[in-house]
Amino acid sequence: MPTPLKTVLLFGQPGVGKGTQGKILGTVPGFVHLATGDMFRGLDRESELGQEFIRYSTQGLLVPDNLTIRLWRQYVQGLIDTNQYRPDNDLLVLDGIPRSAGQAAMIDEHIDVLRVIHLTCSDIEPLIERIKRRAIHSGRPDDADEKVIRRRMEVYHQETSTVLDFYDEAMVATVDAVGLPGEILMHILNEIIPAARGQVGNPFG
Repeated sequence: MPTPLKTVLLFGQPGVGKGTQGKILGTVPGFVHLATGDMFRGLDRESELGQEFIRYSTQGLLVPDNLTIRLWRQYVQGLIDTNQYRPDNDLLVLDGIPRSAGQAAMIDEHIDVLRVIHLTCSDIEPLIERIKRRAIHSGRPDDADEKVIRRRMEVYHQETSTVLDFYDEAMVATVDAVGLPGEILMHILNEIIPAARGQVGNPFG
């Protein structure tokens, strides 16, 4: 896998809209969106990695760092091998990784982070309801149990939020996640484009 990969990180607590914004960005030429949650959910549930994921996700816990990074590297290489991601021309948008300071350190040699987009929402109750609705519509059993959701929120504040401290404060852009998806996307692009210009191929050159 060629490194370092020009990368933007989408960051924020569960339900804040990282997946929605990441999917929209992934439709824009020059962006490749990689959602770690989708990566794990796409695992064969009968495989060793699949069983490990189920064991942790059903408790609202993070998958161990070494397992996450190993799968991520394999997944990125697969995108490159199938020409879905061209590192010289595309900006990689990571959603859901790194999720801990340990992961940030482990992945640091593989990525060149141009911008960290921190999506924020001050009230977690609407986020919890959003996740529960998503579970019904998307068939995501790990999102259906409110106790598990609240545990994920706790894990985010205890462990994942420390990832922000790993990166230079000047690289972190805080974006209010409350509003119309198009408005939020505009704010995100206003942060990404200047940082990416000249770093990867068109349309940023």
